[in-house]
Amino acid sequence: MSHGDKVKRMPEGFIRIGTSKNTPVAAFAHFPRRLYGVQFHPEVEHTEYGRIIIRNFVKDICGAKGDWTMKSFVRDAVNDIRNTVGKDGRVILGLSGGVDSSVAAVLVHRAIGARLVSIFVDNGLLRKNERETVRDVFQKHFKINLRVVDASREFLTVLKGLIDAEKKRRVIGRTFIKVFEREAKRIGGVKFLAQGTLYPDLIESRTAFGGPSATIKTHHNVGGLPKKMRLRLIEPLKYLFKDEVRKVGSELGLPEEILGRHPFPGPGLAVRIIGEVTKEKCDILREVDDRFILALRERGLYDKIWQAFAVLLPVKSVGVMGDERTYENVVALRSVTSVDGMTADWARVPYEVLAKISNRIINEVRGVNRVVYDISSKPPATIEWE
Repeated sequence: MSHGDKVKRMPEGFIRIGTSKNTPVAAFAHFPRRLYGVQFHPEVEHTEYGRIIIRNFVKDICGAKGDWTMKSFVRDAVNDIRNTVGKDGRVILGLSGGVDSSVAAVLVHRAIGARLVSIFVDNGLLRKNERETVRDVFQKHFKINLRVVDASREFLTVLKGLIDAEKKRRVIGRTFIKVFEREAKRIGGVKFLAQGTLYPDLIESRTAFGGPSATIKTHHNVGGLPKKMRLRLIEPLKYLFKDEVRKVGSELGLPEEILGRHPFPGPGLAVRIIGEVTKEKCDILREVDDRFILALRERGLYDKIWQAFAVLLPVKSVGVMGDERTYENVVALRSVTSVDGMTADWARVPYEVLAKISNRIINEVRGVNRVVYDISSKPPATIEWE
């Protein structure tokens, strides 16, 4: 309703069942035909009684039993993967260490065991120490067949000169596929590529069911894929939201250190560096991000926030360091609360915590002299800047 749209005349047989200060008809119903319409978003976390409205509709009006469980999802997904891959098929999976790809890896591994080869691609766009962390968790604790590929120079080369966010996402998606197909050829007998694609990725990347909705942003593992691929896709999580994926991971026995991790985009730091991506900018942003996340953990705030990260802005500002004038980079900190990522509100991090984080970043990260905090909600802003 914040868009200013209004229903001026209801269809015949409908009556008004909801109103607001700026909207005469916020909800209406045709009781004999069991038809209901709302103009607001009951699924948004901060909508009062939103969950009750959805539960009443799904169970009382539609008659759903609510007997779908994560245990049944895992059972069905495992069977689907086995039927798709067959008795002898081999699968590679791009493992980033994030929640989505980690859950997908364990799920596919449960289905086909050693016929899955997980590939961790160091694209030069990762968080600090990400490569070492992923290798430690999945090789030591899960005994998953993991290959680590250093393709950082290749990714940074194809990104050179690119400024447009959509172009960056697409070129990263294509480069990932090239790396995976190259590795699949070395492994031999691989016909499938598994990915941790989620439902929000589909919604924002393309029209999910052929309707008129616009593409918000291309997620590299959806809209960034080339039209012709030698590998067939397996996306067992593509109709789930983030909170559901975490429940699947819990059902599969993944540790909290993986399940509790904040989302990290497939294109990595490339969509958190506004403008051209360079190794120098990545190095600066890695250090900023590391201090931000560490400070949130130290203050016990990390698990209360759905996602937190830093963005390197394409502007420089004047500052004073000691007795000297500086002209350095500006970074924006972003932290949000959410359930599924489709909607989000900015996290009310205490001022004194933000002040200490800002001082720490400016004093310890060379090349940054100003820190700002993003107080935009989704909608209208997306969580990631690009």
